[in-house]
Amino acid sequence: MNFYDYLSFVYGALSTVGVSFVAIIVGIPLGLGLALLRWARIPVFGKCAYLYVSIVRSCPAVTLIMLIYFGLPQFGISLNPFVAALISFSITATAFNCEIWRSSLLAFDRSQYEAAQAFGMTRWVRFRHVLLPQIWRSSIPGLINEMTLLVKNSPAISVIGLLDITRAAQRIGARTYEPIPPLLLGFAIYIIIVMLLIELQKRLETRIRSAGI
Repeated sequence: MNFYDYLSFVYGALSTVGVSFVAIIVGIPLGLGLALLRWARIPVFGKCAYLYVSIVRSCPAVTLIMLIYFGLPQFGISLNPFVAALISFSITATAFNCEIWRSSLLAFDRSQYEAAQAFGMTRWVRFRHVLLPQIWRSSIPGLINEMTLLVKNSPAISVIGLLDITRAAQRIGARTYEPIPPLLLGFAIYIIIVMLLIELQKRLETRIRSAGI
């Protein structure tokens, strides 16, 4: 492999990390919001959140990104590939993160929330100081796992022309007629990204333990 091959891997890694990172940043708070709507048992909004999560979880990442990129122009909305990938991955991350947050909410002792309300705490104070610290602690493993799955699903962006790690490896292998070395390099890059996320999980858990949350 030459210099330009390695440069392709750099561009591919930037696309993979960029799309995944934005989707994570968007999906965590939006997923929490949907989970709270379901946990609060608000009839209309809770059912809408359930319907959204059910539909998105049933749709493969490749299908969803193609629907957004090729389908929206039919309604006069044209998106460049990177924006379409961001929207698609953010939609997916929101749905899956919603279920992770919801599982933590179901395990949360609701009587603590009601006791805080009886002491006159506002809704925001109850959420900030009673609910969020506990569900955040129990959700970290699931959220980090979802982040790793998001990174590993990133080759889906190649169907709309974006260069990711896997597509870079395929192009180089097809040109050099030696597919194994670029695939192994791509595999190593994925390992590094996932290991960084695992290290992030360890640091967060250590910080929570040291803070006594």
